Amino acid sequence: MDSPSPFLLAHVDLLAAAARRGPVIDLACGEGRHALALAARGIPVVGVDRDGASLRNLQARARAERLPIRGLQADLEASPSLPFGPARCGALLVFRYLHRPLCAALAASLRPGGLLLYETFTTAQRELGQGPKNPAFLLEPGELQKLFPQLEVLESWEGLTPGERPSALARLLARRRDG
Repeated sequence: MDSPSPFLLAHVDLLAAAARRGPVIDLACGEGRHALALAARGIPVVGVDRDGASLRNLQARARAERLPIRGLQADLEASPSLPFGPARCGALLVFRYLHRPLCAALAASLRPGGLLLYETFTTAQRELGQGPKNPAFLLEPGELQKLFPQLEVLESWEGLTPGERPSALARLLARRRDG
């Protein structure tokens, strides 16, 4: 399993504070690298994914390590809504997943003051010869912020990650305004 994103790790304290507002939800969590990283720091997380086997593996690991992770199986692309109501989440984590029709529902699911931590591939990823090639899964330059106009942008970045196998990513930390 990959290590958690440095972007997530840089914001653990903010996510811990957001967890006091409501649940921290890791959408399209897969094997749960981000849910596990937060839960290991005592932050309860709900992992949502359509793959039941991945969720069962995540929950088995969470039980074995006594980590506060709950799994929820849901196909996020089967409906324009989410498997939890509006204004319920303290924080949403979305990593390496893009389904544009969900963006308004993601923003609406945050409680006032709730955080969105989003990181996924940009169109520049195609030039690297790895990762997704389908335009539906790749952000255009500057697109990520535009997908969440109702949120206050706290941090935004686009570019290549360092290392032997760089990725072309866009990152966004945004907050639902209070009130």
